[in-house]
Amino acid sequence: MPGVASEHDMHPIEARDGQRGEEPRLTFIGHLEELRRRLGISLASFLIAAGISATQMERILHWLQRPVQPLVPAFAFFTPTEPFVAYTKVAVLCGFLLAMPVILSQLWAFVRPGLTPRERAYGLAFVWWGSAQFLAGGVFAYGVLLPLSLKFLLGIGAGVLEPVISIDRYLSFVTALVFWCGVVFELPVAIVLLAKVGIVTPEWLRQQRPSAILVLVIIAALVTPTTDAISLSLLAVPMLLLYELSILMSRLAHPRSSSRSQARE
Repeated sequence: MPGVASEHDMHPIEARDGQRGEEPRLTFIGHLEELRRRLGISLASFLIAAGISATQMERILHWLQRPVQPLVPAFAFFTPTEPFVAYTKVAVLCGFLLAMPVILSQLWAFVRPGLTPRERAYGLAFVWWGSAQFLAGGVFAYGVLLPLSLKFLLGIGAGVLEPVISIDRYLSFVTALVFWCGVVFELPVAIVLLAKVGIVTPEWLRQQRPSAILVLVIIAALVTPTTDAISLSLLAVPMLLLYELSILMSRLAHPRSSSRSQARE
């Protein structure tokens, strides 16, 4: 049962003073077993979510095709296995999106014993905030970047060239754009966590702003499927705003990491 330690669970654990109300300290073997258990739960949730997504594939595909339907009314496939591969890619992405709260909760449960009681209270906020950021990135990609990118790319050679797009290539294009935008939008979550553990400070982030701008623009250029400045700016500007937001939020997070270090000493 959750929260009840069995004899097997207590084997790799060295108990601390119970009167202090602290989490039990795991040995090296205990950490490996705990990591294996958390990864197993995350994998199981992902497989279940991907399986559920596979049962709704027609609806999902119809939703993914909406941005390009005015330009390409029908898709083609050139090998017998291409539809299966395309469907699998979409099921994997949807499974990852649906399982994100469980995956983040397992990540938080793994690092939770190393935090102070005050920091543990923010676990639920971390899980839902990280999930919301990833979802926001996916929605931004689908609603803003994807239509503009398709209009620009398919507009090249219009009237001379007839677009014949395979379903696998199109879905790979869409899923990659949605996934990487979701990852990019996790920037504030990552920086706040790094500030909490004392790896970065608000002062250091401000000093690294010129380098961060260059790196973020390069990332935006890699994620953006087109080469025009408009599409690049549509992703680079939100990323820069997220970085500035991360600096502000790290000011709130960093003092807590300092108090955690003092508590451990």
